[in-house]
Amino acid sequence: EGKSVDQLQRILAALVAEGGEALATRVSPEKAAALVEIFPQARYNPTARTLRVKADSSDDGEQNKPAGRVVIVTAGTSDLPVAEEARETADWMGAEVELIQDCGVAGPQRLLAQLPRLRAADAVVVVAGMEAALTGVVGGHVDCPVIGVPTSVGYGTGLGGFTALFGMLSCCAANVTVVNIDAGFKGGYLAALIAGKVRSEG
Repeated sequence: EGKSVDQLQRILAALVAEGGEALATRVSPEKAAALVEIFPQARYNPTARTLRVKADSSDDGEQNKPAGRVVIVTAGTSDLPVAEEARETADWMGAEVELIQDCGVAGPQRLLAQLPRLRAADAVVVVAGMEAALTGVVGGHVDCPVIGVPTSVGYGTGLGGFTALFGMLSCCAANVTVVNIDAGFKGGYLAALIAGKVRSEG
């Protein structure tokens, strides 16, 4: 956010020139439209607000081999933009990624039905607003690292995501760590790093 189209163009062009795939986050639809004109191979995710630009000559052979398995789970539908940012990031890093939506503690039976998928992960990202109780519940059910991403979803005492942040930081599940409010990129990035390391050493 805050970068002009011209600045983004120069940054993306420099990254793509190195032969890989560039990822830009927090890209508005207006800027994305302009950048897709410049980079026809670009792919924009309007929910995540991410733009990915692949080098024309890039070889996907190695990148298509998943580097670990990341599962992203959301408490509610309103958490989806942050979860999509995490999903795009982990996918960009080469992880096998699965997104599970709407498993908040208001309907705990929904989470129980997804436990086999969560337990198959090398790292889990929990994206939750309100009081973010889902984070500790997931942490108690899996034996892998859990990255909590608090969202600014909620109102009143939700305090723009601070209640979710404090709830996650106060979580008693020892396998839970927490990133900043609405930081889907960082949650996905950390999860993919962990999953890749687990897979490479496994």
